[in-house]
Amino acid sequence: MPLGTLDSSPPPFFRQGPSALSKLVFFGLLSVSLMVADSRFHLMQPLRAGLATVLYPLQWAVLRPFVWLGDGTRYFQTLQASQADAASAQYQLGLQSQRAQQVEQLTLENARLRELLGLSARLNVPALASQVLYDAADPFSQKMIIDKGSLSAVQVGSPVLDEWGVLGQVTQVYPLTSEVTLLTDRHFVIPTLNTRSGVRALAFGNDTALELRFLGAHVDMKEGDLLTTSGIDGVYPSGLQVARISLVNRQTDASFARIQATPVAKIRGALHVLVLKQGPTIDTSAADDNASTPRGTQP
Repeated sequence: MPLGTLDSSPPPFFRQGPSALSKLVFFGLLSVSLMVADSRFHLMQPLRAGLATVLYPLQWAVLRPFVWLGDGTRYFQTLQASQADAASAQYQLGLQSQRAQQVEQLTLENARLRELLGLSARLNVPALASQVLYDAADPFSQKMIIDKGSLSAVQVGSPVLDEWGVLGQVTQVYPLTSEVTLLTDRHFVIPTLNTRSGVRALAFGNDTALELRFLGAHVDMKEGDLLTTSGIDGVYPSGLQVARISLVNRQTDASFARIQATPVAKIRGALHVLVLKQGPTIDTSAADDNASTPRGTQP
């Protein structure tokens, strides 16, 4: 075939159309024109709104994991912070409650100490302030332990008072502590005087109260009468409050009246006491043989 008969034009697949420079200039001008028109007349606003509406569900679905992760992180952080704040508040509340209780206890102790000091000032005998440590472990006796002993010049037989009246008597003395037998102990006896009628009587402990024995059926005793120390035993100064008559039972077929009295002192609630230093000379060897009996108060 002669060469002149061949078509020299390129096939459609290789046709390039306008040059690249022409396309750049054209589309550049078109872009600038659209930007100017949109800036001036907002021509693309409806298109952007439509695209935003169409793409919103996709955006929402893509952002959900990140939102949930952030919410979960904030939840646990807030929970930990709340728990820490609650624990701190509970701790502060406990401290305030403890301080309030201590203030109430200190106020009560202050009032009792003032009354003790006032009682000591009214007494004409030397007195030593002491603190109650604990009740004695023996369940069959009425005793307690105080924090003053022989190093503080406490002696066996010394009377013990609280701010209301006679509490008991020292029956055992150790270097740093002492044992006090309370009024209600079965081995305890104290001479008393009825301030209304002037009747003297011996008061015996019976575990819960005091019992006045060997008094005639017609003795002048009434419920509510105040019993004080008579002073005839030489151990207790006269005029100290001991108990109040709580029961008077006169039986016609009995020679003696049945009389009970309630101690005015706080037998099981005393915190601070006064130990009187004045008292008769006591045989310590006899006290060792029978320590459970207050030797200075035997009738």
